[in-house]
Amino acid sequence: MEKSELSYDPYNVIITGVGGQGNVLASRVLGNMLTEKGLQVTIGETFGASQRGGSVMSHLRISAASSWSPQIPKGKAHMVVALEPIEAIRVLMNYGSPVAKALCNTRPIHPVGVISGEVSYPTSDELKQWVKELTEKAWFVNATDAAMQMGNPIFGNIMMIGALAGIGELPMEREDFEMVISRSMPSDKVKANLSAYDMGVKMIRQ
Repeated sequence: MEKSELSYDPYNVIITGVGGQGNVLASRVLGNMLTEKGLQVTIGETFGASQRGGSVMSHLRISAASSWSPQIPKGKAHMVVALEPIEAIRVLMNYGSPVAKALCNTRPIHPVGVISGEVSYPTSDELKQWVKELTEKAWFVNATDAAMQMGNPIFGNIMMIGALAGIGELPMEREDFEMVISRSMPSDKVKANLSAYDMGVKMIRQ
């Protein structure tokens, strides 16, 4: 895919999760990959109580032509990448649109209210149904479990980037991922991150 083939310009992506899931790293990696393609990427971030498992949201505005403000207007997201499923609902309610798509990790992270029994957490089927109702198309992957099989749940964020590449909505190439990750991590960690990326692509294309 060439940069001129963006289906929307700017193409608006929101990566959302909770503190500790690697949300900010995922947004940086994606932004740097797209910059390698000659695209202009503006990133804006909002943090809840991120150190305590609060909501974290990164806005990426991707354009072949110009720079845009870092904040995506309400109702203007084209793709929501959710590292935690209920965060997908939260973002889609505010930023979703009739053309919005979503890539959702299915493993929940229960907030304190759920753990203490004060509130209930929706079932997986309920969450999937709500996401489908709020999007034009949605993909669901269990990146956390796959990452745990690799030995570290933090690889889930990189798997989600691979899964996004597998969807094919954006000009994302494995070579660009390898280049970006090699610049930001020690060489001994690059191989594991490449494996996580490849696993994400595979989960979508199966």
